Amino acid sequence: MELAFGGQGMRHMIRFVGMLTVAGALSGCGMGSFMGGDPSITGATNNNLADAATSQAAIAQAAPSALPAIATECPPIKVRNGGESIYAYADKKIGDPRALQFQAVIDKQSRNCVVSNGLITVKMGVVGRLLLGPSGEQKDFTLPLRFAVERDQQAVFSEKYDIPVQVTPPNQSEEFVKVVENVAIPYVGGEDITIWVGFDPRS
Repeated sequence: MELAFGGQGMRHMIRFVGMLTVAGALSGCGMGSFMGGDPSITGATNNNLADAATSQAAIAQAAPSALPAIATECPPIKVRNGGESIYAYADKKIGDPRALQFQAVIDKQSRNCVVSNGLITVKMGVVGRLLLGPSGEQKDFTLPLRFAVERDQQAVFSEKYDIPVQVTPPNQSEEFVKVVENVAIPYVGGEDITIWVGFDPRS
């Protein structure tokens, strides 16, 4: 099985699946750069959003001396450009609509925050849907979904989650939900903080 994500395969899927939902936002939705590279292959790179949050320790050193801050609004949550959808093809036939096993899309994303003692504590989540393709004989799938938080353009949190999805016949699609809680981000006041989410097939 070969995975592709972003725009690759979209033209073919419109012919076979009329259920494709364009990923939208509940609040503060926008687009940003994500993996980059060739959308027809997996494993594109963005080392700044690797699982290790290397800059968080340095930021945290300054946080204890900060006065408690009240955010005027929760940081926006955005879907990474290219991470809004993912496709799986049989026999490495990427882009062949007949070989499509499934496509998955992010439908909605949301977050809420609590601000206290120099920290923003974030709860964030997404709702999406997996749809079977013409070669979708498999019924159990795992979707790679990454949440990340950037503070002043530096990654302070980044984690990939494997989301199990089971399609029960005669259904041809299934909804999935993922919620991540208690992500604490140092906050003095005035920082540029953005929450990102998107599919990430890198191992």
